[in-house]
Amino acid sequence: MIHATINGQAVEVAENTTILEAAKQLHVVIPTLCYRKGLTAYGGCRMCVVEVEGCKNLAIACNEMLQEGMVIKTHSETIRMVRENIFQLIIANHPFSCELNCLTCPKSNSCELKELAEELQITDLKYRFIEKDWRTDNSSLSVTMDNSMCIGCGRCVRTCNEIQHIGVLTMTGRGPSTELSTFLNKGMGQVDCSNCGQCIIACPTGTIHEVYHTNRVLSALSAPNKHVIVQTAPSVRVAIGEEFGAAPGVNLEKKMVTALRRIGFERVFDTNFTADLTIVEEGTELIHRLTQGGVLPLITSCSPGWVKFAEHAFPDALENLSTCKSPQQMFGALSKTYYAEKMGLEASKIFSVSIMPCTAKKFEMAREEMLNDVDAVLTTREFAKLIKSYGIDFLNLEDSEYDEPFGITTGAAVLFGASGGVMEAALRTAYELITKTPLEELEFRSARGLQGIKEVTVNINGTEVRCAIANGLENAWQLMQRKDQYHFIEIMACPGGCIGGGGQPISKDEAVVEKRLKGIYEIDEKRAIRKSHENPAIKELYETYLGEANGEKAHELLHTHYHKR
Repeated sequence: MIHATINGQAVEVAENTTILEAAKQLHVVIPTLCYRKGLTAYGGCRMCVVEVEGCKNLAIACNEMLQEGMVIKTHSETIRMVRENIFQLIIANHPFSCELNCLTCPKSNSCELKELAEELQITDLKYRFIEKDWRTDNSSLSVTMDNSMCIGCGRCVRTCNEIQHIGVLTMTGRGPSTELSTFLNKGMGQVDCSNCGQCIIACPTGTIHEVYHTNRVLSALSAPNKHVIVQTAPSVRVAIGEEFGAAPGVNLEKKMVTALRRIGFERVFDTNFTADLTIVEEGTELIHRLTQGGVLPLITSCSPGWVKFAEHAFPDALENLSTCKSPQQMFGALSKTYYAEKMGLEASKIFSVSIMPCTAKKFEMAREEMLNDVDAVLTTREFAKLIKSYGIDFLNLEDSEYDEPFGITTGAAVLFGASGGVMEAALRTAYELITKTPLEELEFRSARGLQGIKEVTVNINGTEVRCAIANGLENAWQLMQRKDQYHFIEIMACPGGCIGGGGQPISKDEAVVEKRLKGIYEIDEKRAIRKSHENPAIKELYETYLGEANGEKAHELLHTHYHKR
């Protein structure tokens, strides 16, 4: 153990603990910008400098280890002056002084520069903003990059490289000409970007944000000849409240329904319905592959960020991917066919909107294999802004129920929001379809949690079915190196799964994903029906429209294919 003193308080920590981490144990907050937990310490912004007694130079708290006997000051007058000067230089490269930019910035409610300015008591700007002809990259279907906002912290670059194993972002140029870019300045839409949006979550400013679909939704809502319907993804309901001051993990699905009706949607449906449908289709597909000699392992395909990553990085393994569309796209396909027929509407009159935790869903809806299934995708953040724009007091709304038939769902379906949830839901169904006996224990505990890679082994009629789960694309990369050890693999592009998606509310709470995860499991536990194949509306859909699972009609509407990129 290492013993030191920080601001007059004694601290004892394990070896290889940074000064920043040691200070946190004493509840001392040292300001940071380029630092982010889980990423390699960069030490580039110098906001976290501290004084160490006896040392000539200031220490960088995020990457300097605490040494025995250190005496440290974190907020001395010298440190305050140094930090203020550093901050003033940083914001000279950021349009901080332009009120219009702050008012319209996508990070206006979660701006770390604004928080730092308040913490450092910045009352005026010492240096003139450096006007430059910065590029705005609009080449991606999911993500927009505005370099005028960039402060060069590199958090997005390290996230893309270290967490997601993609590495399409880099800093180019030197000095005042430094800017965020991609390979040969091709743009985000022309490189191997997975569209996961984790760079948005990592960015402390508004440099990177989702491609907005709000205006196309508003246009559809005001069009007299459009029948506008909406679906809400599982993980949105346990995160949307954060945008209104509620705690993470609180289930606000019934208030979402009320808000969406007030906004003007004709029908409000639940993506959980087609999550149940995905499980029946994918579970049947798994059974066919296990019993009839199909390609194994079967790998889930409901995460569009993962699918695009696989198309770039593992083209030889695309035959392993489930042919099932994601729940979003299954819903879109059914809304223009089954639902249109039931309502007596032309498919062209239906405008199908998704509310998703995921920026990659915007890319997925535009894939040529599934074009026109879904017409617009709003992230959780966009949805919150839409609610506010209609003057709705969200947290005080009355509760409402989803519309039928796409509002009848199970506990298994909501598990799609969490890493391991698709696996757990699929195993509940596959086990019972194969064995014809009920599961004694519905919870697959080893599939739960936030570990990067998890393993589950299930005995089904004497066969040990080996399963694995990865969340975050670096973990997906690692797991794919040994994929042949397993029968069934679930991969989610984002850390934690959809609850940690690139379209979710941005929070500095390090436990926020864990709290959302807890909320997902609580919803499952309270559901009257907890197995997808027992959903009565799903049964009726097969009986009256689709025929058998994995049958001809089901394949026509609910399945697709992927290709090498």
